[in-house]
Amino acid sequence: MPTAPDAPRRAARRPLMAALLCVAALAAACSSSPPSPTASPTPLASLGPTASPSPTPRPTPTYTNPADPALEALIPRRIAGARVNVPSPSQFGLTPGDFGSVFGDIGLRFDALALAYVEKPRLSLYAAHVGGSPVDTDALKPYLAAAGEYVGVHGLHPEAWKAGVVGRTRVWTRGEDVATLAHTTFYCWSSGDYVFLLVGSSDAANRAMVAALPGQAAPSPTLAPSRSISGSPSPAASASASAG
Repeated sequence: MPTAPDAPRRAARRPLMAALLCVAALAAACSSSPPSPTASPTPLASLGPTASPSPTPRPTPTYTNPADPALEALIPRRIAGARVNVPSPSQFGLTPGDFGSVFGDIGLRFDALALAYVEKPRLSLYAAHVGGSPVDTDALKPYLAAAGEYVGVHGLHPEAWKAGVVGRTRVWTRGEDVATLAHTTFYCWSSGDYVFLLVGSSDAANRAMVAALPGQAAPSPTLAPSRSISGSPSPAASASASAG
């Protein structure tokens, strides 16, 4: 048995034991608390290549030439007193793709071709229908030299073509020179839906054909503003009239 002097020592250890028990209880409570939820990983952005939009396919040349009654109906049957011959597509071997080869990207959209000719005076006309958006006459400029060579000009001479107006139709034209046959003139123009190339030995007949076919109108000339004229006479004029 412990002796009496140990009683004060046991009494002193009681507060320390109580403190240790409180610390142990707190530690147990902390260890038993539920774990905090773990954040789900953020998915990484796709590292694969981004698909680019596919390019619009270019038109392909048309090497068949179905009859186009609307195109043939545009061509007059007589000009300048001469008969105009309009053969059917089955009577000639050219196709829109053949003729369009000299008109670059525009020619790729030719989908019908009509021909016409006059025997005397000599005249030949090529008329093509253009699919898609309308073509402006100005857009034909880069292809004029090749178009001229297609109908008999010797060599490429883009500088020989000039902008002009026939009637009210805007055209590109080329006159006789050392690279052409005598008295030959050329015309090329668009109506928007149709492209025309014309060559002939009579400029009067050529211009009559241009005037008979559709085209794009030249802009109306801008008139200079007229000077305003006052109805009342000037003071000097009044004085002169009084003196008279």
